[in-house]
Amino acid sequence: MKYKQWNRTHCDSEARAALERAGIPPLAALALCARGQDTPEKARAFLACGQELLHDPLLMLDMDKAAGRLRLALERDERIAVYGDYDVDGITATCLLTDFLRSEGAAVISYIPDRMEEGYGLNRDAVNTLHRQGVSLIVTVDCGITAVDEAEYAQRLGVDVVVTDHHECKDTLPRCTAVVDPHRPGCPYPFKYLAGVGVALKLVLALGGPARRAALLAEYADLAAIGTVADVMNVTGENRCLVRLGLEALQHTRRPGLRSLLHEAGLEEKSISSMSVGYVLAPRINASGRMGCASLAGELLLTEDPGRAALLAAQLCQLNRERQAIEAAIYAECVARVEALPGEERYALVLSGEAWHQGVVGIVASRLAEKYSCPTFMICLQDGRGKGSCRSFGGFNLFAALEHCAGLLEGFGGHALAAGFTIREEQIPAFAACMAEYVRLRTGGAEMVSTLEIDAEIEDAGALTLDGVEGLDLLEPYGAGNPKPVFSLSGCTVSAASEVGGGRHLKLKLACGGRSFDAIFFSATLAQAGLSCGDRVDVAFTPQVNEYRGWRTVQLQLCDLRPALTRAQAERALYEKFRRGEPLSRSEAAALLPSREDFVSLWRYLKGHTAHGPLEETAPRLARNIARACGQRETVMRTLVCLEVFDERGLIRLERTTDHLQIGLTAVDGKVDLEQSVIMRKLRSILEP
Repeated sequence: MKYKQWNRTHCDSEARAALERAGIPPLAALALCARGQDTPEKARAFLACGQELLHDPLLMLDMDKAAGRLRLALERDERIAVYGDYDVDGITATCLLTDFLRSEGAAVISYIPDRMEEGYGLNRDAVNTLHRQGVSLIVTVDCGITAVDEAEYAQRLGVDVVVTDHHECKDTLPRCTAVVDPHRPGCPYPFKYLAGVGVALKLVLALGGPARRAALLAEYADLAAIGTVADVMNVTGENRCLVRLGLEALQHTRRPGLRSLLHEAGLEEKSISSMSVGYVLAPRINASGRMGCASLAGELLLTEDPGRAALLAAQLCQLNRERQAIEAAIYAECVARVEALPGEERYALVLSGEAWHQGVVGIVASRLAEKYSCPTFMICLQDGRGKGSCRSFGGFNLFAALEHCAGLLEGFGGHALAAGFTIREEQIPAFAACMAEYVRLRTGGAEMVSTLEIDAEIEDAGALTLDGVEGLDLLEPYGAGNPKPVFSLSGCTVSAASEVGGGRHLKLKLACGGRSFDAIFFSATLAQAGLSCGDRVDVAFTPQVNEYRGWRTVQLQLCDLRPALTRAQAERALYEKFRRGEPLSRSEAAALLPSREDFVSLWRYLKGHTAHGPLEETAPRLARNIARACGQRETVMRTLVCLEVFDERGLIRLERTTDHLQIGLTAVDGKVDLEQSVIMRKLRSILEP
């Protein structure tokens, strides 16, 4: 098992049926219900992705000032610098605004700082360099919200600064011409989840005016979609529209660089999805920044030369392969170090190293946070100073945590789930202790267990048809706030298992409900899974359509698996779920509902075994004895429900201890209608159409 805990959401069968009647395919309806979109009206609103979702850019505080200053710069032929960040969001934002301003005739310098030499955000050396080059206006994209001193320094040099950003704000904002950030206090902009490239696009739309907005959206949606998906922004509302437009635009992008990258990544002839962007395109663009040459990706996205584009795309893919090798080495080192730590509870991991590559430690931090179920802080040391990258776990707010430990840091910034910071080496032990205590207090000392959120259990494996799985495309684009649906199947039998991909992945054939499915479990081996043919397992998975040589089949991409409960264990678990009052599905209610024969068999057995006093027995043994005496199938859960009904209707006195039942018959005048039992009426109401 990869996850210690599986959380399944209950889906109301009536709500699901209502969505299906409204024309939503069954599996999509199941996922939508599980996510609270349980009426046709809610579902339609959630699935909407038209341009009516886009808000007026001038609703953003200071957007009028930012657009006004840029218009003035265009009129005066000023030299403008677009100053970005070295990640995918920052690179796409830089290229988007640069391309637009150049198309308007501006003299533009695009500036992306070197991750290794300059670090994140606006810095004085860069300001000096741009000033010497004749720049009179710097526009930041995807950075700048914390650059209070740097913006003031630029103003002293006579260089105006316009900040556009989407990161969390600190108490003091930069004092400059305009500060555009949907998170700044008092900003009335209704959608707070724009990426840095989304804010940059809004600035372009404000500059273009209402008459040009449709054309500008079509022109720049591809870049906006890549940056939004790569920065793991919430893909709902306005972002859902931007990403959908961008994915469509990527299919026929005019940019030679993107066309070459799609070709180099093997996506040229394939349909582009948000998953393609997040797991194929984005890592290749990101590799340039991570490996200290973000300008390569910037040039790729801006070049009009197909030959140059092909060369740059090949270089990015090579850089990505180098990044993967470096990342794997650092990860292996960190795992060895963590495994050697004392076995007491870990509230936070704080690791530092001299020789680590600063560009990849954020990815390593993410993998370690997932593996060890706690926030992770990776610090690259050089000359007594550390640059840190951190990743959250379980929704823990990193930005708030860094604020709490700010007295030990030289600086910090970022989001709730991913952030960066700088620290003196001698402060690291105190920082580790402070962070561990903060996490412990925030979690109440409880273990932060790895949890898999499952949308719903598939009760009938027959629902996993090609048409059914293709119906899930309605939910695209996927991303934060709208992840790919995860379903579960219980009691599958492993009919075949083998390792593929050089032993790195697991390929399975599973039998369930009279159907057979191919399944793939990435980054898992037979030894890790502890599987053998014939084993019964519960699986959590995302269904997909696999195409091979023109043959299309349903494949289960596994998220996790675990040993299935025995029939007796499953029955007992269902009965306990019923007793706790948790919602039941129709199939669960049907399984629990006793028949007339169940009641008759139990009553006859009790009459024959309570003549000399109350019967003391365990539930499994009682069910087994009744089955043998009456020639019926043994079922513990229905036996227990029958006892509950008898007790409720006054026919018996039922007492429980930890393991045993004590049952005594009571005298009753006349007939008792068992169907009037609250329990029976509740179970039957679930089964009513």
